[in-house]
Amino acid sequence: MKQDYTRLCKILDYHFKQEDYLITALRHRSVGTPNNERLEFLGDALLSCVMAEELFKRFPEAREGELTRFRANLVKRDTLVKIAQQIELGKYLQLGGGELKTGGEQRASILADAVEALLGAIYLDSNIKTCQSVILQLWHKPLNNLSPRKIKDPKTRLQEYSQAKQQALPAYRVLAINGTPHAQEFEVECIISGLAQPTYGSGESRRRAEQSAAAKALGILHVE
Repeated sequence: MKQDYTRLCKILDYHFKQEDYLITALRHRSVGTPNNERLEFLGDALLSCVMAEELFKRFPEAREGELTRFRANLVKRDTLVKIAQQIELGKYLQLGGGELKTGGEQRASILADAVEALLGAIYLDSNIKTCQSVILQLWHKPLNNLSPRKIKDPKTRLQEYSQAKQQALPAYRVLAINGTPHAQEFEVECIISGLAQPTYGSGESRRRAEQSAAAKALGILHVE
């Protein structure tokens, strides 16, 4: 049965003239070819460009380094996944049997890539101005929530906390790596002076697991 994209297009406030672009954007490589990898490449570049221009206009006093951190925060995987969840993109993805069995429609990497592919598809179906409008609409909340303090990730904030207290820097250790090679989950502990017990985090990469553990430590320490 043919997929109905009416609701998705309504959420995007964009209706495709050539639906094939949309269909391709939602086809994961596990289905075969054509798939969304090339559109993902295009969408990634478009998103970075649109955000760079928007940040340049919004923060006329910001230095290059700060603008770069802002942009990195806006285009990172976590933000892309939130956008995907916001528009319920997972339910429209075309996945191969293996990915379907392992919950691929909820996997962060697949969702993030699909968002970028979707942006590439909108651009090819319309123009840069229309694509920019869709991006700014979808990223309205993340853009408005920007602040220098919020841009710092949990590991950086926890390290700065330790340095301010003149304590040893936080130490991280991988406890386990679970799952298959294509769907790994890391379990990490964070040991920090001032806490009697380590904090623990998990994620699909060591870095994400460490960030999760650091965030929990910040919460226990009541660090804003």
